[in-house]
Amino acid sequence: MQTQLADFIKDTPEGREAEAILRSCVHCGFCTATCPTYQLLGDELDGPRGRIYLIKQLLEGHDVTEKTRLHLDRCLTCRACETTCPSGVQYGRLADIGRHLVEARVPRRGAERAKRWALRELVPRASLFGAAMKAGRLVRPLLPRALQEKVPDVRRAGPWPVARHARRMIALAGCAQPAMAPSINAATARVLDALGVSLVEQPGTGCCGAVRYHLNDQEGGRDEARRNIDAWWPAIERGEIEAIVMTASGCGVQVRDYGHLLAQDAAYAARAARIAAMTRDVSEIVAAEAGRLETLLQKREPREAVAVAFQSPCTLQHGLKIRGVVESLLAAAGYRLTPVRDSHLCCGSAGTYSLLQPELSHRLRDDKLAALGAGGPALIASANIGCITHLQAGTQTPVRHWIELIDSRLNGTVL
Repeated sequence: MQTQLADFIKDTPEGREAEAILRSCVHCGFCTATCPTYQLLGDELDGPRGRIYLIKQLLEGHDVTEKTRLHLDRCLTCRACETTCPSGVQYGRLADIGRHLVEARVPRRGAERAKRWALRELVPRASLFGAAMKAGRLVRPLLPRALQEKVPDVRRAGPWPVARHARRMIALAGCAQPAMAPSINAATARVLDALGVSLVEQPGTGCCGAVRYHLNDQEGGRDEARRNIDAWWPAIERGEIEAIVMTASGCGVQVRDYGHLLAQDAAYAARAARIAAMTRDVSEIVAAEAGRLETLLQKREPREAVAVAFQSPCTLQHGLKIRGVVESLLAAAGYRLTPVRDSHLCCGSAGTYSLLQPELSHRLRDDKLAALGAGGPALIASANIGCITHLQAGTQTPVRHWIELIDSRLNGTVL
């Protein structure tokens, strides 16, 4: 795609990156076939190719309007288009650049601005979010339905093993997950402990930065990345840590992108790149120990092959490009995987999208739950706290993180 960038962006790092991405697009339209919002709305401007044209016009100095912003807002940033694209267009990064510039050109007002401010200030602060979640559980019947869906019943974490192994890894606690599902990291610690790895959470860390970054507070997102790097670095520098483990695939995508996000920061660039390289989704860690896991499982008393439908989050399959790994681990643990049609499509959670675009989000959730339920599963498994909470609000079928299912088989915990 030929471009003529305007002077305001032409010689900046963002401009050079955007121009390279735009030039890699060949207008083929393959992306529209896998774009959830294009499939729902049938509007070219609500598909990747149309949004690329809108961002191109912005970068070339054309006027932008609230309509431009609306079409970019409707994008889930699921990155299914990147998986489909034969030219390797990095659409997600282009969308971040475009949204940030549109936000500056067309400021939000009123309730819409206040809602986004509240999400930026509440969700990333784990202590504040945790307090809000406790209060929300007390008054849940009085809350609007949209908020009720975001206040799940708490699941007990269970014991966290004492760090006793020479192999040690760090888990990111994050911001929302500790309050919404503390059972996930605890289950991960038990599974890794059985595999000879001690998992610890480092004090001083917090949100991965994704919430602020994708709500157009990009510098705030970078600040949160810097805080996490500062907290992790001493243990990394001493050689005590083998990897940084992500139990939420959405966080995994963000942390693995730290090297890119801080590439222009001389004080952090090298450390950010090293941390990005050390970051692993928990499925990668467990898969690397698949032989040992299988041996341990063979020693457990056999159980019924429970039917499970796996919802692969977009951040796992399109962002981290991890496909088929979790399914193999669940099958090895004795679960029966049911087929899921259109498994590449987003469930509609997409971070804060379900609160900012509830109508589209709920339509996508209904479609996803129909696909997941078609095989009659007893359980639905996922790999991201946002997807788990979003899906559970629409079904009576229990939705759990897949590592909790492995923990149940390995350590006899109750799901």
